[in-house]
Amino acid sequence: MKKSSLIGHTVEAYDLIFRGKLPADSIIDAFFRSHKYLGSHDRRFIAETVYGMLRHKTRLEWLIDKAGKEGNGAPGVYPSLLVCFVYLVVVAGDEPLSLLEHYEADPEEKKFLPAILAEAKNRSAHLATAFEHDHDRARRLSVEYSFPLWMIEMWLAQYGETETAALCAALNLPAPLTVRVNTVKKDVAACRQSLADEKIKTEPARYSPFGLNLLRRMNVFGLEAFKAGYFEVQDEGSQLVSLLVDPKPTGKVVDACAGGGGKSLALAALMKNRGTLFALDTNAHRLDGLRKRIRRSGVDTIRVRPIEPDNLPDDLIGAADNVLVDAPCSGLGTIRRNPGIKWTVTPETIAELHLKQISILHQYARCVKPNGRLVYATCTTMKQENEDVVEEFLLHHPEFELLEPSTILSRYQLESLAPEKYFRLKPHVHGTDGFFAAVMKRKDLATSK
Repeated sequence: MKKSSLIGHTVEAYDLIFRGKLPADSIIDAFFRSHKYLGSHDRRFIAETVYGMLRHKTRLEWLIDKAGKEGNGAPGVYPSLLVCFVYLVVVAGDEPLSLLEHYEADPEEKKFLPAILAEAKNRSAHLATAFEHDHDRARRLSVEYSFPLWMIEMWLAQYGETETAALCAALNLPAPLTVRVNTVKKDVAACRQSLADEKIKTEPARYSPFGLNLLRRMNVFGLEAFKAGYFEVQDEGSQLVSLLVDPKPTGKVVDACAGGGGKSLALAALMKNRGTLFALDTNAHRLDGLRKRIRRSGVDTIRVRPIEPDNLPDDLIGAADNVLVDAPCSGLGTIRRNPGIKWTVTPETIAELHLKQISILHQYARCVKPNGRLVYATCTTMKQENEDVVEEFLLHHPEFELLEPSTILSRYQLESLAPEKYFRLKPHVHGTDGFFAAVMKRKDLATSK
């Protein structure tokens, strides 16, 4: 396909993301399904360019604004198209004049586009000096790493300037393709060999004992090893959260917000396909996807239950040895794979989720039996959704106490991942998505009296 056509498709997909409510990856997948004539190279160009535009949006728009103020004329071109051009020049390394040869611009656009692109490229090369006299740290980081100003301000309050910059830089990198070996069917070595038989190179994950990193990005869902249920695509951090639940093979476990069921399947494998695991969710449609994954996995201990909000099944109250509350959250720890989240989450979103998370935690704590464990987990980096939720919960539930996550992780020689009372994974430190977890135990009050 001509580059001009590819750029047109890219801009169309980019605009759909801001008009829709679904994650960027879901919208791009739907876009490709509705444009079946696109070849693999076309799809790769479009996806990589759209994700790049999302990752660098603030910086690109700042460069366009500054370049326009240098007397090059107010852009009359469609704004998203200009963002695409500046991305291709500033980040992807295309030459402005060469790029414009592939684009059939009208005469009015041709008057200012070359100058705008040349000025943007020049300003990008000297971005650091543009802020050398600006003492607004948040504003500088917001432009340099392309994150909303409010998000930067929250991270600065939590982490300080150096770590915030490192976090932003890591979140702007593409995530690796990581899978969790389904040990119900294959051990890690055997699964790795099955992938090698299909010419797929892998390496062991850095932390997860069941994780493999694929050395190149590809559509794994067409692989025979996937169809046979030997692995599931799952970020390494998500795999580690499942370890913290620490389920016993004979236990009764509740996955309270099961969703697509990645952690349910991981927990069932840890339980060696024994015991009973209840996968609950208020979204029945998402649980339909889990049922398909269960059939492929060979697991037969998961009981899938759609439930109504604020209406727990009576048979689960006070009955579970382990309860995982993988709470709905802003997902800011997953920006590497879904950069569009940057532009959909707001401070109001965080505040609303905080209240929802506390409510869900209150509700599902009722399932934990005496001496049972409750694990609260999120894939966000915001304190308001993490520590603040747990501390407020404990304030109102003295029957629960925090446990040291390192005690559980020491069984896998991973105690260094949780040196404090909470479990935190940071993209810039651990190379995983951002995760948080707290492990709590319900006291046996009758015994303690």
